[in-house]
Amino acid sequence: MTFSPDARINLSRLLADIDRSAGIGIGREGGLSRLALSDADREMRDLFVGWCREAGLAVSIDEVGNIFGRRAGREDDLPPVLVGSHLDTQANGGRFDGILGVLGALEVVRTLNDLGHVTRRPIEIVNWTNEEGARFSPPMLASGCFAGAYPVDWAYERQADDGAVFGDELQRIAYRGSVPAGGRIPDAYLELHIEQGPVLDTEKVQVGVVTHAYRSHGFLVEFRGETAHTGPWPMEKRRNALLAAARLLVGVDDIGWEFAPSGGKATAARLVAWPNKAGILSDWSQAVCDVRHDDPAKADSMADKVLGMIEAAGRRAGCDARIMDRWTWGGSIFDNDLIGSIRAHAGALGYSHRDLPSQAGHDAYFLAGICPTAMIFTPCRDGITHNNAEFVAPEEIAPGANVLLHALVVRADR
Repeated sequence: MTFSPDARINLSRLLADIDRSAGIGIGREGGLSRLALSDADREMRDLFVGWCREAGLAVSIDEVGNIFGRRAGREDDLPPVLVGSHLDTQANGGRFDGILGVLGALEVVRTLNDLGHVTRRPIEIVNWTNEEGARFSPPMLASGCFAGAYPVDWAYERQADDGAVFGDELQRIAYRGSVPAGGRIPDAYLELHIEQGPVLDTEKVQVGVVTHAYRSHGFLVEFRGETAHTGPWPMEKRRNALLAAARLLVGVDDIGWEFAPSGGKATAARLVAWPNKAGILSDWSQAVCDVRHDDPAKADSMADKVLGMIEAAGRRAGCDARIMDRWTWGGSIFDNDLIGSIRAHAGALGYSHRDLPSQAGHDAYFLAGICPTAMIFTPCRDGITHNNAEFVAPEEIAPGANVLLHALVVRADR
């Protein structure tokens, strides 16, 4: 059947799915705390797999827990078009971040089923594991494995604060699949997401056409010192690892303010120490921080400043410093043809739209390294996200989802 330019998703059906998801892993009022590979994540995964099968999709799970729901194409041996996002949340997360991308993709496939339209290429909906990085570091871990950025065995060894190990937790919740992670090149990847910023909401624009991503540099730093009594031990002999991490993070925040006038941002995201008790100096600490800027050169300059601060913070506190992990994302990574298609469909469907960059991290960043990739943004109220107050009005969901529907069909039918 020929695909109609008048085709639209079933918004009430999508909203019902989002509401059902919002009852799994409830956190603070109105929000979610559905951390990756938790029992709540397993419950949501089970529900999603069931929905995929009800929609006639063939479900497969790879060795890092990514879930794929495949809709066959007329020429089913062609590389598939992937579309999706993630179902895990932050510890104080909302009901839309990532979730809209996965369930919106499912709704697109259901709409194609309703219309009886079979695309030339297969379509695969995907739920990526541990996008948030709220339980296992780094973020976007499993999409990174799919794209070849991280070895699977390395991912299996990632450890949470509670001692849980990524590979073991995959096994525990029965989502350590047998399909190899990656090793294949999709035709393309599309991701629908809330903006996670205030631009679309402030300007009352319905669709964001993501043109590029802020360049971001992240660091996981470990400091080693020595325990000692906080009373008698002389200042000149102290090797306080907690202090070293604290100095680094304050310095990172200063970098953010230095570059803020031109749009730069720096985040002191995490500090843990041991034993972290009164009366004793901590002999170990870890700090997580990141810097980002729309101008790649400025982002790189910010990262260079962080590197200098790591060494200085350790030296000032008498501690050894070691960078345990470092990551870089963003830049001009998205496909111009797909960007143009999204822009054209937003206009053809009568939606207001504007170009804008992505400032957060997304699984799409890793996919962009192996296949043509693009993102579509919907507004979110006041730009609030990673917060239980995160909200997207129903009328703000439909435009982005409908643009996804049309852009996906055009790509999959080519």
